[in-house]
Amino acid sequence: VITRPEMEIGRYHWMYRSSRPHQYHHVPALRGNISPLGIQGCFECCIKCLGGVPYASLVATILCFSGVALFCGCGHVALTGTVSILEQHFSTTASDHALLSEVIQLMQYVIYGIASFFFLYGIILLAEGFYTTSAVKELHGEFKTTACGRCISGMFVFVTYVLGVAWLGVFGFSAVPVFMFYNIWSTCEVIKSLQTNVTVPGDQICVDIRQYGIIPWNAVPGKACGPILENICNTNEFYMSYHLFIVACAGAGATVIALIHFLMILSSNWAYLKDASKMQAYQDIKAKEEQELQDIQSRSKEQLNSYT
Repeated sequence: VITRPEMEIGRYHWMYRSSRPHQYHHVPALRGNISPLGIQGCFECCIKCLGGVPYASLVATILCFSGVALFCGCGHVALTGTVSILEQHFSTTASDHALLSEVIQLMQYVIYGIASFFFLYGIILLAEGFYTTSAVKELHGEFKTTACGRCISGMFVFVTYVLGVAWLGVFGFSAVPVFMFYNIWSTCEVIKSLQTNVTVPGDQICVDIRQYGIIPWNAVPGKACGPILENICNTNEFYMSYHLFIVACAGAGATVIALIHFLMILSSNWAYLKDASKMQAYQDIKAKEEQELQDIQSRSKEQLNSYT
């Protein structure tokens, strides 16, 4: 038996079913550490934070810091050892290598500046990586890219390109002392191998530093031969300087690779930001058109109601 109130409720649903349809919203199941109030747990927050980390920029920053640290630290100590070797064995007069000492001291100050600059620049590029990663991940949200941000990203691309070209020159320049020390070391190895051969005396095998142009031709003695040269190769200053120059050259190469990596990242991020700006302009125009359409519909409804 259907009572009268039930009949009224059925009649109400039948009359208003077309004008006010029922909407059923899917309620997601609770999983993990999400509370019934919609608050995310610690694990979900950590996953969200890790998802916003620019891992490519982070790897490039670590590689850049490592390369600059190796180049600056090893290069500074190797230059000090080179001056000590020249003063003790190849140029006993202080006036002969005074200019070289001033140049090496100036290079050590430049190394301090390079280390400080790249420490700050690496942090800035990492922060820019975080910014552009957030822009890309929130492209369809409420995030708004500005013209200033895009100009800054383009400026970083240009500056990183210039620094990459400059570090190519630094990498080539750092290979020069490695080549010089390798020649001296290989000559010492030849002297050692000739000790058993009596027909070729080792005193005739010499290394003349003056031919490299780092000290003048009137420097005394300017060259080392035979057992003296072999003793130079066995000193701690020569051993440490030679290997430190190799490590410094490797650090310069790592810095070049890091800057190339940064250049690819910055170019990609700048392209994403450019696309994001176009998408924002499209969404703004679409929202404006939808708002105008709603205004027209509301005015037409008001006019229709006024007539009726």
